[in-house]
Parts: sequence; C-alpha cells; structure tokens
Amino acid sequence: MSSTELNPLNIMPNHGATMSDYLLEVEHLSKRFGETAAVEDLSLQVRPGEIYGLVGPDGAGKTTTMRLVVAALRPDRGQIRVAGVDMQRAPEQGRRWIGYLSQRFSLYEDLTVLENIRFFAEVRGLSAQEWRSRSLEILRFVDLERFQDRLAGQLSGGMKQKLGLAIALVTRPRLLLLDEPTTGVDPVTRQDFWQLLIQLVHAASEPVAILISTPYMDEASRCHRIGFMRAGRLIAEGTPSELRARLNGRMLEVRGSPLSDLRAWLQQVEGVEEVHSFGDRLHVRVRQGYAQAVLDRLQQHPSPSPSIRILSARPVTPVLEDAFMAFASNQPVESEP
Repeated sequence: MSSTELNPLNIMPNHGATMSDYLLEVEHLSKRFGETAAVEDLSLQVRPGEIYGLVGPDGAGKTTTMRLVVAALRPDRGQIRVAGVDMQRAPEQGRRWIGYLSQRFSLYEDLTVLENIRFFAEVRGLSAQEWRSRSLEILRFVDLERFQDRLAGQLSGGMKQKLGLAIALVTRPRLLLLDEPTTGVDPVTRQDFWQLLIQLVHAASEPVAILISTPYMDEASRCHRIGFMRAGRLIAEGTPSELRARLNGRMLEVRGSPLSDLRAWLQQVEGVEEVHSFGDRLHVRVRQGYAQAVLDRLQQHPSPSPSIRILSARPVTPVLEDAFMAFASNQPVESEP
C-alpha cells in the first residue's frame, strides 16, 4: 500500500479556527447527574500527532467526558476548546474538526457500506463530488473497499467497527474521539484496529490527535499518554512508562496455593500495601523500603500455615494494572530511589 493510500487526512479543513499547541484543551470540567458526579474537575490536553487514552472501569466517567467534548452534553463547569474553538460558544464550528465514534454507534443495517458513508457524509455537508472520492480513499485505508456493496447488517463485528471509523474520518477531522471502539471484538480485530490508528497518527501530513477510551490495559500501553479515571476524576496522568516507573522496586509476584487463602494471609504481612490476582499468581505491592524484607520472609517460610504453600516469590517489573490499582487505592505512589 502506498504512502498516499495511508494518508486519509491529507487535507486540513479551513474552518477559520485559531490553532494552539493542542488540538484538545479541557480545563476544570465537571458534570453532575443529580447527586452523581459523572465528571469532576477534569483537565487534560491532547497534542497533534498524539494518542491519549482515557483508562478506567465502567462508570469511571470516560463516555461522559467524550460526550462533553463533542458538545452532546453541556458541562456544569469548565471549558473545552477544540482547535482553539470554544465548544460552549461555537459548538457547530468546533464539531467540524471532530470525528466521533461513539460506544453505541449504530449503522443503518439495510444500507450498504458505501451508502452508510454517503449518508453520514451528506449529513455533515459534503457534496457528492467530495464524498465519492473521499469514501473510496477511506475504504481502501480500512480495508473495506471490496465490501463496499455489502449490507452493513451482514458485516462482522470487527468490520462494523472499521466502517464506524471510516464514517468518523469522512470529513477529514483533526481530532478523533473513539469511545471504547474495540469492546466486544476479537483480539485479531483489535490488533488490526490499532494498526489503523497508529497509521493515522504517523501518516497524516497534518497530524491528527486521538482521544480514545478503553478499559483494556494492553491498549492503554499503546497510547502516547494516558489518564487513569476513577469516579469521574483523573487520578493520574503520564506516559505508560512514567506511570509504571512510579512502582519500581515495590512489586513482587507470588505463586502458591490455595490462592484465595494466600492472598488473605499476604494482606496481613508487615510492609504489604495491596495484593491482587494476576492470572494464576498474585501481584503484591509493598511500601517503600520493604521489598527485600517481605521477599525474605516469603522465601524463608514457604509454608506460613498448614493449609498454605508458597511456591515462588520474586520481584517483578510493574505493569499498568499495578499502577492503576495503586492510584485507585489513594496510596502515595513514589518509586524507590
């Protein structure tokens, strides 16, 4: 595939906005639904050429944040600027810069792939001359060109997600909002989808910014920067390596049986802050300065009780799951010196 075919964002729209160093700027954003704080004092910025991941469990506030950014909801407090456009003062102008794939994006299943793109393109104001060439270009990019006449209802889940991405790209956006786009699709399709996103960021002559929400830590590790969300708040922000590094020297991996009894016992050991399951083993976070003492105790006493047996214990490099659990527990997170 040529570099031209991998560059579906090669024309920057001129909508009269004043560009800043960021394509997305969110400042002190808050939104409540009754007594529930869905988003609370959230601030973040996304640069051109950057993939920023909002990471957290269901109910963390990721989808509400996306809907606030696209001006589908009005914030109670705070400011949002897209390509320099104030989204509260000029939402229609700001939306021209945005491509949005919502978590519950609905295709018209009785229309073909190409007809779906045409419909959404014309809704966004593209002329027939614009959308025809644009649609074929995008379909080549997402590898759906040979399926352009297939009914959307006959596509697989992964192909529907690719079609959703194609529709989000039809107006050549500079900011792409993707709300959990790979939920429910198989691992191979997730990999293919992420390859498309990486190509978008690197191939565009005018770099696109991507704000993506995901509950998957393996996807979070692909982002340039991530923000951990919990209960509507941004609890930590940084590159994946920066966030993992804050736990350097404080993580142990312990294997043994029975796992539930071993976990309960470990939580009582001096110096242990938290224990959580990681497949068939446990990840143990210890306080600063306690790693060797805890490790010595586990290795010297492999049978802490008649019913518990420790098979192995060793230091491990922290993973993003470890970092999220630490930040979510409200414990101070500073790495060993």
